[in-house]
Amino acid sequence: MPLATELPIPAFFDPTRVGEVWRVPYQERAQQAQAWAEKQGIAPVSQDARRICLLLVDVQNTFCIPGFELFVAGRSGQGAVDDNRRLCEFIYRHLGRITQIAATLDTHTSNQVFHARFWVDEDGNLPPPMTSISYDEVKQGKWRVNPAVADTLPHISYDELQRYALHYTKQLNLDSKYPLTIWPYHSMLGGIGHALVSAVEEACFFHDLARASQTRFEIKGGNPLTENYSVLRPEVLENSQGDAIAQKNTEFLETLLSFDAIIIAGQAKSHCVAWTISDLLDEITTRDDHWRSRPKGARPVQGHRTLAQKIYLLEDCTSPVVVPGVVDFTQQADDAFQRFADAGMHRVSSTDPLEGWPGFPAA
Repeated sequence: MPLATELPIPAFFDPTRVGEVWRVPYQERAQQAQAWAEKQGIAPVSQDARRICLLLVDVQNTFCIPGFELFVAGRSGQGAVDDNRRLCEFIYRHLGRITQIAATLDTHTSNQVFHARFWVDEDGNLPPPMTSISYDEVKQGKWRVNPAVADTLPHISYDELQRYALHYTKQLNLDSKYPLTIWPYHSMLGGIGHALVSAVEEACFFHDLARASQTRFEIKGGNPLTENYSVLRPEVLENSQGDAIAQKNTEFLETLLSFDAIIIAGQAKSHCVAWTISDLLDEITTRDDHWRSRPKGARPVQGHRTLAQKIYLLEDCTSPVVVPGVVDFTQQADDAFQRFADAGMHRVSSTDPLEGWPGFPAA
């Protein structure tokens, strides 16, 4: 039976439960996936003439379920829930076109530089969540490293940690990043907040079984000495002496760029999604500069515009961080996405036919 352009959504999918946490019935879904593939004429990914990657950034309970630590509400108040309903429907409708799903997992422990326990003020008090800590404040002694943290990091002394705190906050300032933010404890390794949203996990699992694929899980954020908004690189790579404390995720970058098209969704549009795309664009720009400087007569390679044009931003499946009366990153997120579009990437909707997306590979 020939594969339809868009597939129907399986009857088990319940859009009203996307904002809830529940157990995926794996064995039942595995049997249904096999039957679904046969009924709909879905071929294994080994037969894909054009390879499509769906990159899901931090679609985890901690960001996507109301009442969890960092629920991304957007201006609507239901941002991530609505995003994930559309995302699940997109996966099911285009099951036969998506070659691989890659899901990033923000992964943290308690003693990290962006968590309250890492810092104390002049009176020994921990900073409350959402506190911004600047280089000047660290230099002036308003904030210093909590001495108790040194006991959890055996390979670095307290004095070294304090010097690093100065270096780190200064580096964020020099790189024009957001200042260091003390986030609520979130995405804690081993906790329920760390898990993928149940409905999205179910869609990924169903895709794996129906298409003989395997969801790729990319862990990020576990280094205690740096933030890691982007899956492609931590915010700071070296200490004050120039010694490496972290590395770029080069292997995953190369994997992404090997696909014929990359579709990107997830949370939050203003933070981890935007910075992942920004790092991807930086790499594309570097390759374009290398292409321009190649010797005369050298074999042509893909340039900046070519690589950028195979990236599709699923804009109705991502929302910015908005805390009413406190902070609203909507404009910053929109400005970032416009910059990506100006570089050649495509801002698209999950409800539009793939055939209408500019330059999207034909089936």
